[in-house]
Amino acid sequence: MKITAEPEVPWLVELETVAEELMNRHLGSAREWFPHQYIPWGQGRDFDGPLGGEPWRPEQSALAPAVRSALVVNLLTEDNLPGYHWIIGAQTGRDGVWGAWLHQWTAEEDRHAAAIRAYLHAARAVDPIALERARMAQVGAGSLPEPAGVLGVVAYAAVQELATRVSHRNTGRLSGDPVCERLLARIAQDENLHMVFYRELLRAALEIDPDPVLAVLDRTVHEFAMPGQGMPGFDRMAAEVAVAGVYDLRVHHDEVLVPLLRSLRIFDLTGLGPAGEQARDRLAEHLGRTDTRAARFVERRAQALAVRARRTPTATPTCRTGEA
Repeated sequence: MKITAEPEVPWLVELETVAEELMNRHLGSAREWFPHQYIPWGQGRDFDGPLGGEPWRPEQSALAPAVRSALVVNLLTEDNLPGYHWIIGAQTGRDGVWGAWLHQWTAEEDRHAAAIRAYLHAARAVDPIALERARMAQVGAGSLPEPAGVLGVVAYAAVQELATRVSHRNTGRLSGDPVCERLLARIAQDENLHMVFYRELLRAALEIDPDPVLAVLDRTVHEFAMPGQGMPGFDRMAAEVAVAGVYDLRVHHDEVLVPLLRSLRIFDLTGLGPAGEQARDRLAEHLGRTDTRAARFVERRAQALAVRARRTPTATPTCRTGEA
């Protein structure tokens, strides 16, 4: 873990007033909601075990495999909340406005995990035993990102919160279940507010000293990986999610990196030193490479899906008695 023993006091002090303003804005914008109102409890029934209910079977799930994978990845990411709380707290401390924000953010994120898990259980959308075993393995492994310093935490969180919002939103849209879509849209609203908090901290930091901020942002964007790469079966699930278009390189480029950097006006900044200019150049090059790779991926995916469609037999219409 790239965690220092002491918080970076200069950045904490410089950004403290902004953090307080942003937290007050967040509290004024956030709307209270209750997970139990979004869960289809009427669909639920007892599982096997002490209650003697019905075991889970794959055919009970109404969701496509890619949607199930996306929900599992998103949930296991939310389940890692204790680790993220520790990482952020190690950099910002747990006192004052920084501690207040950390606890508020933690409470809101914990609600997401509770809601998604309740939906998956009530709807019998995934194997509950496999899900619990994956949670134990994921949280127990302690596989977490390693942002260094206050700026590293802020930059990573800005990218990750936006990516999570997009992933939740796209998962809901592709689910084919209005209940699932409504729940994930509500969670995505929270994630957007979290992203705004961290993005605006980055904006304030850029006004104070843009060169180190650009260096950290460049490193964050280059090294960014969705949290959860250490979870069991992640590569398979990530591939399913990408093929379905829930979250792939095209989504990452078009809906996460470009909007974030554009909002921060990274390519319009003036007065940069050599380090800042070099970091910005690397960001531009990375965007270009990601765009090219995304185009290739989309093309290959279209070709693969076309081949799959040709190989899938179609039913031959039959005439009923009396029809020509």
